[in-house]
Amino acid sequence: MARVLVFQHVAAEPLGTLDPMLRQRGHRIRYVNFNREPDAQPQVDRYHALIVLGGPMMPDQANRYPHLTTEMRCIEEALKQDMPVLGICLGAQLLAHTLGSAMRPLNEWEIGWYPLAPTAATSADPVLCALTHPQPVFQWHGYSFDLPEGAAHLARTELCENQAFRYGPRAYGFQFHLELDERLINRWLGLPPYLEELENSGVPHGAEEIRDQTRENIKDSVALSRNVFGELLEPLGRKAARHVLPSR
Repeated sequence: MARVLVFQHVAAEPLGTLDPMLRQRGHRIRYVNFNREPDAQPQVDRYHALIVLGGPMMPDQANRYPHLTTEMRCIEEALKQDMPVLGICLGAQLLAHTLGSAMRPLNEWEIGWYPLAPTAATSADPVLCALTHPQPVFQWHGYSFDLPEGAAHLARTELCENQAFRYGPRAYGFQFHLELDERLINRWLGLPPYLEELENSGVPHGAEEIRDQTRENIKDSVALSRNVFGELLEPLGRKAARHVLPSR
């Protein structure tokens, strides 16, 4: 049974489909919500894995959000300990930034469903090999990053080249939101800050169109998330099944 440390930035962006997968395997989850505890100083060495979730801030806004510096310190420590690390959206950007990559705004925001395409390295990757062809995944971001030096480039979209990477054997950055289910996506589309960001982003579609696309694509997206996250969690092991003696 593993202890998993999770960095959260807003209540509307939890583990999503990862939560039941972790619990079913018997792992313990410890959330650090930096929106509630901006001065938290978590100790990474007490845990077996680190997951850094998304959020509305940008990775180069440490002057405004000092906890981003804390998070990058923790990511660096987790990498030194060869700990499994997963960064999602902002988390992927923080992982890349920790590894020395430059951050930059996208020419066009990605909000909604976009085809995620594998690269030449994807089929050999033990985690993302389930992405065998371009498949729509959910996005919500206006920033991107350079591929970290020495990282394997694992996925791209037309608007954002660096969508997924692996650094070493255990650290992954996913710019996309494979952890979201239909309920969470619809929750985002009902929250004023998200709707305001959608409206100001300049993307050519609105909330209703995204809801329609979600109904069309969510089944395949959740299936991909189970495959990908299942492989990602495999090194953490599973809770031992209780041995039941045969009845006499």
